[in-house]
Amino acid sequence: MHKKIILTFLVIVAITENLFAAVGCTLNDPDRDIKRLFKKATNYKTEFIAIKDRGDENLVKEIEAKLKDKLEPTYESIDVPYAYYTVLSKKQTIGYVHGVNQKGTYGAMQLILATDANGVIIDFYYQKITSPQAKTFKDKKFTKQFIGLSLADFYTKDIKEIIKKPDKENNDYLATLRGTKKNLILHDEFYLKNKYDKYFYQNEKKGDKK
Repeated sequence: MHKKIILTFLVIVAITENLFAAVGCTLNDPDRDIKRLFKKATNYKTEFIAIKDRGDENLVKEIEAKLKDKLEPTYESIDVPYAYYTVLSKKQTIGYVHGVNQKGTYGAMQLILATDANGVIIDFYYQKITSPQAKTFKDKKFTKQFIGLSLADFYTKDIKEIIKKPDKENNDYLATLRGTKKNLILHDEFYLKNKYDKYFYQNEKKGDKK
């Protein structure tokens, strides 16, 4: 009987996580969250974009090359929609809010970025994290380290030297860095017309010369 209960629980968790992954990462309360992140916001537009909407397997390979990792088939399949909130002050775009699901040690994490119109991070937070160290990860001492960074930093610098690990737990820290980088790559691809590609290719050339 005990084994049946455990098996049922594992099945429920697996189904929940698959459903969770399939719908992508959306803000819990967009009206509240946008206003909190952008004091000058007067409105915002919401759009859902999947990788397949902008390309095929060639785009997947390009994203994986920039990420330097394979996309996870459940959370990051080609048809998973990503929610993007374009923040407006009257008719002017003043920033974006976007998030990703990232597989963590204890389940899925939801990583939310607020960026200015050029893709520079102005805020970062966990909308969801299941971890014994969740409080430490959510602490401003850790999350504020992301502010001011852009995809250029993730391409050209050792990001672990900039964003220090919050405690001894390493896996969710590395997962956070990976998910944030992927978030910025997708935003650059979908909205910024590959603004940061030059940093990626310049860094790749430097690596070839070493």
